[in-house]
Amino acid sequence: MKQERITRFIKPEDANQKWYVVDAKDQVLGRLAAQVARVIRGKNKALFTPNMDAGDFVVVINADKVRMTGKRESQKEYFSHSLYPGGGRFRSFSEVMTKNPSWVVENAVKGMLPKTKLGKRLGKKLKVYAGESHPHSAQKPEVLSF
Repeated sequence: MKQERITRFIKPEDANQKWYVVDAKDQVLGRLAAQVARVIRGKNKALFTPNMDAGDFVVVINADKVRMTGKRESQKEYFSHSLYPGGGRFRSFSEVMTKNPSWVVENAVKGMLPKTKLGKRLGKKLKVYAGESHPHSAQKPEVLSF
């Protein structure tokens, strides 16, 4: 008798979504972003389904204390374009960290999520704060460490 592989599809109400808090203090940006994206996507669960939102909510605190290894802190640049001729703009990592440190972590995590409608929905499950406090204590988030 031939054994068949069956793909399990779970219902959205069976996803059992939790809230987690991650402290980004002295964490390497890329490694932190990869682990957070994995939790948001739901790949750490046994019931992972690629076409469904079965992941958890993640609150990242201390985004202003995230670091990079080697010479990346001085060499990393973010590029944006205004869609006008000559509208390209480069911003250094240190410049962005002084203005908006939470954007750096958001950008890194969202870059590791799918570039589809599902990815946009998953991106809304990430909450990043530069300081120690966050307004999501009512959800009773669990501490998640990597």
